[in-house]
Amino acid sequence: MAGSSHGHTPAAWTGVTIAFFGFCVAGAFMVMAQPLGFWAGMAIVALGGVVGGVMRSMGLGQPKNVHALPQPQPRAAVTPEPAGVES
Repeated sequence: MAGSSHGHTPAAWTGVTIAFFGFCVAGAFMVMAQPLGFWAGMAIVALGGVVGGVMRSMGLGQPKNVHALPQPQPRAAVTPEPAGVES
C-alpha cells in the first residue's frame, strides 16, 4: 500500500519490539531445553501485545477511521419519460 502509514506509530513499534524480544528469549530457552525460560519469553510476547494495546488506547496508535472504506453516495432516481413525448 503505497502512501499508507499502517503500523508506523509509537504503539505499533513498541508492541512489536517487545514481542520480538520475547520471541528471541523464548527461542533461546527452547534451544537450551529450559521450559520455564521459554514460558517467560512467551509471557514477554503477550506483554508486547498488552503494551501496544494500552498505548493505542492512550492515543499513540493509528486512528480507527484512517482506513475506513468510502461510503457510496446515493444516486438520484431517474424516471424515464413516456414514449413519444419530446422535451
